[in-house]
Amino acid sequence: MSGEAILGAEFSGEQTRWLEGFASGAAAVKGLAKAAPVTIALSGSPIHGPENSAGAAQDRVTAAGGKLNDQEKWKRNDNPLDAYARLKAEAEAGRFPKPDDNFRWRYHGLFYVAPAQASFMSRLRVAGGILRHWQLAALADLTESCGAGHCDITTRANVQVRDIAAAHGPAFVEGAADIGLIAKGAGADNIRNITGSATAGIDASELVDTRPHARAMNHHILNSRALYGLPRKFNIAFDGGGAIASLEETNDVGFQAVQVIDGPMAGLRYRLVLGGISGHKDLARDTGVVVGLDEAVPVADAILRVFIDSGDRTNRAKARLKYVLDAWGFEKFLTAIEENLGRKLERVAAALIAPRQARDRLAHIGVHPQKQAGLNWVGVGLPVGRLTAAQMRVLAEIARQAGDGDLRLTVWQNLLISGVPEHRLDDVKANIVAAGLDWQVSNVRAGLVACTGSRGCKFANADTKGDALAIADHLESRLTLDAPLNIHLTGCPNSCAQHYVGDIGLIGVKVTVNDEGDQVAGYDIVAGGGYGAAAKIGAPVFAGVQADEAPARIESLLRAWRDHRRDAQESFQAFTLRHEAGALQALAAGAMP
Repeated sequence: MSGEAILGAEFSGEQTRWLEGFASGAAAVKGLAKAAPVTIALSGSPIHGPENSAGAAQDRVTAAGGKLNDQEKWKRNDNPLDAYARLKAEAEAGRFPKPDDNFRWRYHGLFYVAPAQASFMSRLRVAGGILRHWQLAALADLTESCGAGHCDITTRANVQVRDIAAAHGPAFVEGAADIGLIAKGAGADNIRNITGSATAGIDASELVDTRPHARAMNHHILNSRALYGLPRKFNIAFDGGGAIASLEETNDVGFQAVQVIDGPMAGLRYRLVLGGISGHKDLARDTGVVVGLDEAVPVADAILRVFIDSGDRTNRAKARLKYVLDAWGFEKFLTAIEENLGRKLERVAAALIAPRQARDRLAHIGVHPQKQAGLNWVGVGLPVGRLTAAQMRVLAEIARQAGDGDLRLTVWQNLLISGVPEHRLDDVKANIVAAGLDWQVSNVRAGLVACTGSRGCKFANADTKGDALAIADHLESRLTLDAPLNIHLTGCPNSCAQHYVGDIGLIGVKVTVNDEGDQVAGYDIVAGGGYGAAAKIGAPVFAGVQADEAPARIESLLRAWRDHRRDAQESFQAFTLRHEAGALQALAAGAMP
């Protein structure tokens, strides 16, 4: 066929995709480090795919003289999404993975967590944090057949299961998929569980029901192969403006429901905030952009594709969205989003956005009326997020018989049973307590959050879950708090428990205890963090506190607040913000009996 005939022909979809990949690869080979990804338009819409995203970004790095980090090389040498057959073969032989395959297997939701445990951990996707009763009951069976009979609720409102033997890894993730709980992309360089408002659709105070948007984003990710080539992990959250916070300001992308009160964008919208990564001491910042509710997914997709093209693939410590924003500035980044979308984003002045309501720190615990007349949600306190299989079955049965069948996981490591009529409340409360749980907890335990810690994570420097419970026991035996408090314990700088946004945050460190250099588990302690209207990164107060001394040190801070606050309404955060670290240390030292 002649060149003229080719140029004049109508290309099929398959031919167009082939040419798109060829053109992108050719540009990369020529070293076009600054070139935008090649796209070919059909019917006015750009075509995006794996052929012109992550691989082209890697090529631009190497063409410009950069050196890919190990994880980028592993992805390039053997695409994790194509390695499942090998994963199964290794598992059937009872073999755990070496470091490169440990990274790849995380794309399928399996994490080898040695030396903390000689086993797999599996993390699942629970879009918007909402499970059906039959899913939780079936998951209980899986934890027993493949694991140690328990699960953990995480700070991304999803589920982790531990103690999975090598040979049971594929059986677990496949069994979970059979009940609609997908593990794909739950770890490594992927988009993590999509969070939404825990009370979406049942909260009279909410602005937007986030369920359809969290679900749409989840399915978009699962069905977009190009979105599995990120430079590092990525977090997206939807907050509907109701009583329970979603902590969207700790995410790379947050969609905050707002009411625009005037102008062409008047009505319910999502405000776009970007760049949250609390472990790196940064919260998501307002972009001035608002998007229509049904525009959130395409806007998020555009953000992800810009990040895929521009994120750091040489230095893992800088391979997060925050660092692209720091280098580019918000306007340049927003312009790149607009170029990807093919249209302008809508900016709205802050004065035209109605104030968002204050959050209820106790709305995730206890009984609360829903907007549906005569129905309630019941928040169940879980000891640092842990549930046994037996407890999972009881809660699933409560939701089936006395609720609407939903169990709603929260970023506070607990869950809600929704749709409970008034005449069933006493039965529900009694059965929760009979299961060894509770629907009412103290102001300390209501806001107690802990990551996995050294019992199950090789990165952790301390037993965060055990230490969290010891702190709660100590404080409850010695103090009565008259206001809710958030205490977050995280075992390492990855900040899975978001210690910087707690009223008090503890980050695990190793503490040297003698001249011989012997070390024990301990914590650096920060105070004054917050979220929502009080969003702030906590400031250092104490360094190198041994773990067994942490409860008394926290008690001293709380006593100082109780004794020296301006009045009974001054929050712990407000109190700490009035004092430098040295002053807080002195007040704490003088507050103990």
